[in-house]
Amino acid sequence: MKKLHFLLFCLLFFPIGAFAQVQETKTVNLMGSVFQITLVDKDSVSAHQNIQKVVAEIERIENLISEWRPETPISQINQNAGIKPVKVDKEVFEITKKAIYFSKITKGAFDISIVAMDKIWKFDGSMEQLPARKNIRKSIEKVNYKNIILDSVNSTIFLSKKGMKIGFGSIGKGYAADKGRQLMQSLGIKGGIINAAGDIATWGTQLNGKPWKIGVNNPFETGETIEILEFSTNKAVTTSGNYEKYVEFKGKRYSHIINPKTGIPSTGLTSVTIIGENAEMCNGFSTSVMVLGLKKGLKLMKKHPEYNYIILTTEEKVIKNF
Repeated sequence: MKKLHFLLFCLLFFPIGAFAQVQETKTVNLMGSVFQITLVDKDSVSAHQNIQKVVAEIERIENLISEWRPETPISQINQNAGIKPVKVDKEVFEITKKAIYFSKITKGAFDISIVAMDKIWKFDGSMEQLPARKNIRKSIEKVNYKNIILDSVNSTIFLSKKGMKIGFGSIGKGYAADKGRQLMQSLGIKGGIINAAGDIATWGTQLNGKPWKIGVNNPFETGETIEILEFSTNKAVTTSGNYEKYVEFKGKRYSHIINPKTGIPSTGLTSVTIIGENAEMCNGFSTSVMVLGLKKGLKLMKKHPEYNYIILTTEEKVIKNF
């Protein structure tokens, strides 16, 4: 679950000499979530056209990696689990390869095959007791990234166990934000933000030359922030947290972010915010640290000093490194 918000958007029109630039924002529904796209462009017509190009790029990505649309490569891979490998293009192969990289460095705490898990945990208020241990163990029988077989020579992906599935809910939106930013920069757009349902990629500055400002929510205080981040270069930030979808039993909170190895929801951390240059990577790290917990999560991040973090524990302790 992602929860970041913009603190400000400045004036739409800002004269620079004889020219007039604009800062335009559009909110759209993409990949089953709300996206907000902001560009600093030469005029409104150009801004609207370029925002639409970002939308088209994100729709293109969704048509590659959605496990809900039956015609996508990922759906084809899932439908052929335990049957045969599926040939995919380089982009699908590489994003799957990146996901398996996260699985390896987290020893399975991150796993895109978790979408095959039986849904025994309910976060809609209907759960009255913890699932039985045998049901938890059974729920993850088809979850194991080691059964995702990549063949780089033939560019195929094979799920070796029948009933397996993969999905990119954990890093797909971050990837989409990165690709939208990359497209706009290739077209000469000097500044903007792509907020992919809380997975945020920024570049350049606001219309008035000031850095983009992003507030990280404090889940313990409505309307308050833990930190205000300022970015004026290529940056990305994502937050994973347990404060909207969870269940509580005997005073212990169980998050909707579930450990793929154990089938048990993450506990101990309320939110993890990761800051770096790449939203896809930030997304992977924020999810992974939520599952790993504080001690193992900090150990992981120490190995990747190019990524900073803000971690909030369930005891409201804030651990920051940036």
